[in-house]
Amino acid sequence: MKKILVIQGGGRQNGNTAQLARQFMKGLEAAGHRAEFLSLNKLQVNGCIGCNACRYGKPCVQKDDFNGLVPKIQEADLLAFASPLYFWTISAKLKAFIERFYCIAEKDEQPPLGRYEKYPAKDCALLMTSADNFFWTFEQAVSYYRFTLVRYIGFHDKGMLLAGGCGDTNGTPQIAGTGHLEKAYRFGKEIYPE
Repeated sequence: MKKILVIQGGGRQNGNTAQLARQFMKGLEAAGHRAEFLSLNKLQVNGCIGCNACRYGKPCVQKDDFNGLVPKIQEADLLAFASPLYFWTISAKLKAFIERFYCIAEKDEQPPLGRYEKYPAKDCALLMTSADNFFWTFEQAVSYYRFTLVRYIGFHDKGMLLAGGCGDTNGTPQIAGTGHLEKAYRFGKEIYPE
């Protein structure tokens, strides 16, 4: 059994991204994993201010909800990042959450690949929704995910579900008619093969 933290970085409470994340969680739970859902819409997580007061093992000086989330992050085997596509990348709320990982870094005397710190070993996954479904729709978001979370922080990529073509952003969620919810369920159920 794995512990999974699903972090929704924006979108409507019952919108396309929330529905995708919930189906992913249902798949995880069907496979016997324990999943917890965090909505950044309901939490205050400010972006990093680069003051370096947190460096190595000290809590962030900002008095928002992030410090209370650090134990959950550290206990999780997998962090699944769920975001609607905003201006061709992940939401600002999710980016602010990721920036704050700076305070969970540890000093690394032998940094690989130009890094000067190390982060806890975690698996990660990306779940995204968008109205558009062009060949380039998720290019910037995927680039950020791969560079920041996988290459720099060093998390282990367990895959992505890029759910394009979910309909007009001003209307009711249309993800139910796309097949993406079934894919999300399977993704969650099969992310850790037996």
